[in-house]
Amino acid sequence: QVQLVESGGGLVQAGGSLRLSCVVSGTIFGIRTMGWYRQAPGKQRELVAGISSNGSNHYADSVKGRFTISRDNAKNTVFYLQMNNLEPDDTAVYYCTARLPNKGVFYNYWGQGTQVTVSS
Repeated sequence: QVQLVESGGGLVQAGGSLRLSCVVSGTIFGIRTMGWYRQAPGKQRELVAGISSNGSNHYADSVKGRFTISRDNAKNTVFYLQMNNLEPDDTAVYYCTARLPNKGVFYNYWGQGTQVTVSS
């Protein structure tokens, strides 16, 4: 079984910072991509940032220059989302996701989500 567990969410004032962590555990062979999504009340889940196995990353326009996705070089099963200069519009439940193979078929696995609330 593959599990993803997020941590690091919380309440912060606008302009503040938070760092989210995601730990991938279980039977893992060759994570292809890792990413962070978010879902605000009444809105669809949206991609925030992603990082591939070769280290290339991409971001939603709304977070470019403020958020940074990274992975632990020593532990390839841990990755992060550093969020700086947070805005009230960043308030959402944040989910980490990882794409990896299981018996030759790639699946997307999800964490349970962590709440980020930014007050104005």
